[in-house]
Amino acid sequence: MKVLVLGNGGREHALAWKLAQGERVSQVFVAPGNGGTARDPLLKNILITDVKALADFAEAEKIALTVVGPEAYLAAGVVDEFRARGLRIFGPTKAAAQLESSKAFAKDFMKRHGIPTAAYEVFSDAVAAHAYVDVQGAPIVIKADGLAAGKGVVVATSLEQAHEAIDWILADNKLGVVHNEGGARVVIEQFLSGEEASFIVLCDGKNVVSLATSQDHKRLLDGDEGPNTGGMGAYSPAPVVTPNVHAKAMHEIIMPTIQGMARDGIPFTGFLYAGLMIDEHGQPRTVEFNTRMGDPETQPIMMRLKSDLLEVLLQATDGTLDQVELQWDRRVALGVVMAAHGYPLSPRKGDAITGLPADAEDAMVFHAGTAEVDGQLQTSGGRVLCVTALGESVRKAQQLAYDSLVNIQFEGKQFRRDIGHRAVKR
Repeated sequence: MKVLVLGNGGREHALAWKLAQGERVSQVFVAPGNGGTARDPLLKNILITDVKALADFAEAEKIALTVVGPEAYLAAGVVDEFRARGLRIFGPTKAAAQLESSKAFAKDFMKRHGIPTAAYEVFSDAVAAHAYVDVQGAPIVIKADGLAAGKGVVVATSLEQAHEAIDWILADNKLGVVHNEGGARVVIEQFLSGEEASFIVLCDGKNVVSLATSQDHKRLLDGDEGPNTGGMGAYSPAPVVTPNVHAKAMHEIIMPTIQGMARDGIPFTGFLYAGLMIDEHGQPRTVEFNTRMGDPETQPIMMRLKSDLLEVLLQATDGTLDQVELQWDRRVALGVVMAAHGYPLSPRKGDAITGLPADAEDAMVFHAGTAEVDGQLQTSGGRVLCVTALGESVRKAQQLAYDSLVNIQFEGKQFRRDIGHRAVKR
């Protein structure tokens, strides 16, 4: 069987790498892919990004399954296009993907269906937004209503920061956020305290199978300091997601979401990612939804998955996830992101990358922002690599991951030295 993975990041490299291990897989195409997928003999990059052209390619190559990585393809309606042509694809429709592509849609949906989340208001008028913040006070959370590559959220610890964020998102739109109704909107939320975790499930429109739990590190700098990023590292499993928290997340958040989407006439299929905030009493609330796998959570999750991913996703697209039970490596997986100079606001491209270690059973380097130029691997995006390792404990996975990246060099590289610190403390 031929498989197509859409995207060019670390998430897509990890998905393609895992799919290529499938017993019935003859070829995995990655569109457009990156420098890492270009170097893997089991993968083949296809330099196509247009939705209709991708569907044409899938028809011509008789692709058995297409797996969507990034949110932008989902928001552009790639699933609708493929399904209209009778092509098998795993992901939500454009309407269902609004759970991620519009923060306002997601918050209104959660309110309507009684799904626990933070109190909020939505504004398109800056004056009204500023006035609301003055009344609410800080800390407070300011979110761009649209796709912002994981960087459209400001957790403001002061009123000054909150007002700056409102101007930044509503007036300047420096993130290049794609908004849903022609104009900029901002969602202002109550600040939730607690510990975050990534809760990702597979959905076939009715049935749900949960993936291994994980936790990522959003801040750029050690100690969870600095600006928010798309994610500087992750590990799986996440000790904060106890069996009790897992049960609550499924019963109070995931299943009501799947059932609510079906009742609203927009059944959800694909990966559903609930970003949870878990308070001191073990009560999870929804920070946000993503309608695809997380990045960098995918990398450690795929390292731990023992089941044949192709067979699982074929079941998902057949609507028979109730017959699936996933098998997991009992070891901990931990991934450290290496980012480019200037990330997250102005990452530099074109720096040569050297010193990559060979792939191993317990250590992999998944590529994200890399490209091959005249045989030389170079940086081509903000998050460049995710060095991921397996270990019998968090500390052992952590040590192997950091040992594996010690010789990797590129000018201006940035990485945190404390990925997994919360789990170690536990």
